[in-house]
Amino acid sequence: GELMGYRQGFTIYDADDTKKAVLAAMGRCDIDEKLLPVKSVINAIGRAKDKLCTPEEFELEIGNDFRLKQISRVYTQYQMLLRESNAMDFDDLIMQTVLLLKNHEDVRNEYQQRYKYVSVDEFQDTNVAQLQLTVLLTGFHRNLMVVGDDDQSIYKFRGATIENILTFDKTFPEAKTIKLEQNYRSTQTILDAANEVISHNSGRKGKTLWTAGDKGDKIYLKQLETQDFEAREIISVV
Repeated sequence: GELMGYRQGFTIYDADDTKKAVLAAMGRCDIDEKLLPVKSVINAIGRAKDKLCTPEEFELEIGNDFRLKQISRVYTQYQMLLRESNAMDFDDLIMQTVLLLKNHEDVRNEYQQRYKYVSVDEFQDTNVAQLQLTVLLTGFHRNLMVVGDDDQSIYKFRGATIENILTFDKTFPEAKTIKLEQNYRSTQTILDAANEVISHNSGRKGKTLWTAGDKGDKIYLKQLETQDFEAREIISVV
């Protein structure tokens, strides 16, 4: 932490601490929460940090958008408050680590040597900062395994970027891809339906799910008025 300007024993802010600090930063900027909801500001700052975007870089990127200009002012004051309190939020834990490894070759070499193998699960849900951390940690041994499903990427609203998995073979051209297409849970009828639905997804590598199990019963659709009726219908069928 000292190399990044933090004193020893820095604090890690949880969600409540972060909210209080952002509200304090908004107060410094004389911005009313009724005009700019604190939750929106927290989300915007979090997404910026997911992209490794500092307050200075954020200010340069936003153009003439009035709302983003207000958030930029808050972001700057918020980071100042964190520094004054010797604290990091959850997003800083990755962002500051990435900046540390990028800017300090001796530290980067130490951790690259320490971790000979790295494995990342749910890779389709990683963001820019997490990918950069992975790349930096594996820069020496290049022993990396990621597991993910491009058809299950649902966390874009939380900063995840599907490009991480779609362009993995460009980031690591020596990588070997193994498709896990055999399914052990569902019947072939269910898998045929799933294959048809996901075939229309944009931005995907493509795969065909199959099973050595039963063909299974036909799928039928029944529309019910409420979730209670739905629950009763499922119970009656099962």
